[in-house]
Amino acid sequence: MTIGSETIKPVNSVGNLGLRLDNELSMKHHINAIARTCFYHLRRLRQIRRRTGYEVTVRLVLALIMSRIDYGNALFAGLPSSTIAPLQRVQNAAARLVLQLGPRDHITQGLRHLHWLPIRERVIYKLCVLMHDADNDRSPAYISDTATARRSALQRPGLRSASTTDYIKPRLSTKFGERAFSFVGPNAWNNLPDELRHIILTLILLIFNFLVLLRDGLFLSVIWAL
Repeated sequence: MTIGSETIKPVNSVGNLGLRLDNELSMKHHINAIARTCFYHLRRLRQIRRRTGYEVTVRLVLALIMSRIDYGNALFAGLPSSTIAPLQRVQNAAARLVLQLGPRDHITQGLRHLHWLPIRERVIYKLCVLMHDADNDRSPAYISDTATARRSALQRPGLRSASTTDYIKPRLSTKFGERAFSFVGPNAWNNLPDELRHIILTLILLIFNFLVLLRDGLFLSVIWAL
């Protein structure tokens, strides 16, 4: 496409707010870029691991590695395991570095010791936090408008289902459509235990307790097959 004297050529991926979006929205370019950057920092951190100690190493890994993995990870919802596998390898390598584990040591106990959720559960955690904010009217309109509470859609409020905290999952005809927040958000929220969705406390305690219970609940339900 030519505009004036400039020719605009199509590209396979573009950057937006620190995310790489490819022409198929597969997120492979973005995930591979994160993995390369994280492994670079892990190699640098490995050179100073003996001198930094455990506490400093944890802080460095959280700042340089885990923050990159978690940034915008709600877009990873619905992706196949093969696509997010590079991020899981990064997290496993980071845990080995922090705990000074060998390449043959099993990583499951290490992740449990560090209290780090696996990548897929970190995505679910982020979705549930966004849904929790939407359910309590603390999210922007562009998020809350994409999810509809079942109780608000009922025409007869006196029904028993009017007290439910479930959200409506739209009927979609493609797997690609099921990656939209309007589907993955309510799906993650509806799968939470009822006690997590019925916490009634002051605003500060509500947020704190929900985040802690959500993290611990995912730890109890996750299948550690890494």
